Amino acid sequence: MRRKYQFPILLIAFMGLTACERDNYTTWNCASSAEPKISMILKKAQMQFQDLKLDYCGSLGERSYFAQKCPANIDESTFTFTQSTGALLGNGQHFQCSAL
Repeated sequence: MRRKYQFPILLIAFMGLTACERDNYTTWNCASSAEPKISMILKKAQMQFQDLKLDYCGSLGERSYFAQKCPANIDESTFTFTQSTGALLGNGQHFQCSAL
């Protein structure tokens, strides 16, 4: 009886381990008054935006902070993103983003 369940258990374990290696990312379309359409990608602990690769510096409440080099005070990071509203602030501009 044990052999009957051995293969399904091994198969489920293998599938679970391979799923852990997949990259999770979210693509967003962002717009500002100066630029109508810019892609932004959140992948693992990094943001790709306007040819920049920004590291995740941390979060305070709903706001997540990103910078090329994280400062000691994360609220001084170059980019601030609020996922619930899609608001992205950075480089002196305000962008409104929507997930694809």
